[in-house]
Amino acid sequence: MIDALNNYLYFVTIVEQGSITQAAKVLEIPKSKLSRRLALLEQQLGSQLLIRTTRKQELTESGLLLFQSCKPHVDALNVMEHLVYDTQNSIKGKLSILLPLEFFNKVISALITDFAFQYPKIEIHCHHYSEAYPEFDHQHDLVFVLHEDELPTSNWIGKTLLSFPQSIYLANKSFDKNSKTVGELIKNRAIVSSENEQWFFRNKGEIQVFSPNIAMVLSSAEMRLEACQRKMGIVKLPDYIGKNNLNLTPLKLDHQVVAQQLTILFQSRNIPAKTRTFLDYFQSNIGCLV
Repeated sequence: MIDALNNYLYFVTIVEQGSITQAAKVLEIPKSKLSRRLALLEQQLGSQLLIRTTRKQELTESGLLLFQSCKPHVDALNVMEHLVYDTQNSIKGKLSILLPLEFFNKVISALITDFAFQYPKIEIHCHHYSEAYPEFDHQHDLVFVLHEDELPTSNWIGKTLLSFPQSIYLANKSFDKNSKTVGELIKNRAIVSSENEQWFFRNKGEIQVFSPNIAMVLSSAEMRLEACQRKMGIVKLPDYIGKNNLNLTPLKLDHQVVAQQLTILFQSRNIPAKTRTFLDYFQSNIGCLV
């Protein structure tokens, strides 16, 4: 089977190069071997494919039909061969990743370290940002973003990977645990990550926006958690943080807090092998985050 496929490849190359001599150079095989393979193919098909003279070669009618039929398939196989080679041999170079601050740091660190052991030729550079949204700096190959509303417009391509449920939390021994509606939250002072932070709630298929009554602005989720435990105010947290803390209680509200999305951004659909390999690896192991 392999020999038969090679014969068609050899035939297409002879036609494209214009002579057996030139085709043999391109294929890096002896001219005598190429001549034998062409003769064998003609014998198998029972038809002459090329008319050769000392000055030129011409396709017969059968040869032209075979060339037109074989050429697209030979090209497709060549493309696939290059892609496979790329995947196996070009997984190297610098890979720059940008992550939100305090986002599963231990788990992400373990994932990245395991990946580095598997692909030692990839040099990983991991950076963090504390703002709600990162700057779209093209020095980064992959950017992870946690968000609730639409991402800012950019030329980057986004792919949502996970959704994290959220709740409004307060300290266990806080006196005001009776808030039932979103509107009543204004009675409670809030610890937020930025001065213009808004909370989003789902209300019968629509999004309700609430502006919290700010008590303190802390960009660090860990610091917001500590301040809430000390009864500074209520705080909005992903449930993977809040529900694991025995000192906090989620408020029971009439509307559900909009979930936090994890979206990964990359610069082009034609991403390099090193970036594609890490993205595939991360998606395959993403279950450890939930």
